Amino acid sequence: MDTRVAVVTGASAGIGEATARALAAEGYEVVLGARRAERLTALANQVGGRAHVLDVTSQESVDAFTAQVPTCHLLVNNAGGALGLDPVANADVEQWRRMYETNVLGTLRMTKALLPALEASEDGHIITVTSIAALETYDGGAGYTAAKHAQGALHRTLRGELLGKPIRLTEVCPGMVETEFSLVRFDGDEGRAAGVYEGLTPLTAEDVADVIAFAATRPPHVNLDQIVIKPRAQASASRAHRER
Repeated sequence: MDTRVAVVTGASAGIGEATARALAAEGYEVVLGARRAERLTALANQVGGRAHVLDVTSQESVDAFTAQVPTCHLLVNNAGGALGLDPVANADVEQWRRMYETNVLGTLRMTKALLPALEASEDGHIITVTSIAALETYDGGAGYTAAKHAQGALHRTLRGELLGKPIRLTEVCPGMVETEFSLVRFDGDEGRAAGVYEGLTPLTAEDVADVIAFAATRPPHVNLDQIVIKPRAQASASRAHRER
């Protein structure tokens, strides 16, 4: 059989990087997309994949990227992220706009652009990494949870719209994962970022990548619609057990 081609967005670090490694280990030809070219190229060399600079908030960038991917069996919509933790009363509208552009419209742009190739593969698969924030809300998180709810709604709507076509859809909803996520959210404040995971053992990027690779390697007739993955110590977005 021909090698299956997987596109991974946000692939230069964290869950995206770990997913690229996991899929390459499963025999996929991995096409990596992210904004940080140097890190992306180094990873591509390590996993035997291809690296192309990608900014999912730019239609021009998405078009240039997808033009270089004529064949695609798997799309992992991983690019996204959170900014800030302000209550609605103090909301930074620009942060909300940026989160929506990356999480929601970025997923829309990539999915729309690669749908023809995914269908033509006759065994396509779209895996979208949302969050438990796509399923619940928490104080201070309205901007991020609103974006993730919208991203999840987009993905779940596709499940019905593509019914009957040779494309599977899987939503992966992680809880606490220790990556650059919190560092970005708190604008580089290392102390505040570390505090998010204090007193518990969070998931790693590799934990989530294992789940993504598992879903991707099921037989074509098996569709894992939604997978929620959290640390043992986390019950919800707002409730966790921390050792003191």
